[in-house]
Amino acid sequence: MRRALRMRAERRQLMTAEAEVLGELRRLRARLPQLTGALAASADGLVLAHDTVDGEAESVAALTAAALGVGQRLTDSTGQGRFRELLVRGESGYVATYAAGGSAVLTLLAEPRINVGRLHLEARRSSARIGELVDGALERREPNRLGQLPPPYPGRPPLPGKPPPAAGPPVREVHRPGSP
Repeated sequence: MRRALRMRAERRQLMTAEAEVLGELRRLRARLPQLTGALAASADGLVLAHDTVDGEAESVAALTAAALGVGQRLTDSTGQGRFRELLVRGESGYVATYAAGGSAVLTLLAEPRINVGRLHLEARRSSARIGELVDGALERREPNRLGQLPPPYPGRPPLPGKPPPAAGPPVREVHRPGSP
């Protein structure tokens, strides 16, 4: 029950950034006219904002979450570090997915004639901005009915640029005589 309430509160916080994220998606599509769709979603597949022609946003977000999971496992298991982006080329165009901060992902649909280098350049900028918006929305915690702030979400990885929380007192090394 607590987990469900926490997830509901998190979704409500994510939705506070919806208008700004949608604005970023529209600016990205204006810079790259060969884009046929743009979608920002949470890492678990919740649509945050989309600027697409068709009504497939929810299924694309769910598939993106699955691809994100596979991409994360692949980069981890091969020692390539954290997931950054994924590019899929089909007969009719591209699907590009970019990590957007610690909690979101940007997925773009593009025509086959797009300049892939420019796609990466513009999408990386937009994904960084979307990541800031979404992570910022998650950091803003809403007070409960009593005016108390809930604790930060457990298990969430530290945001980029922020030190991880201290795990306890620092460990002091002791040098014993006769040891190297």
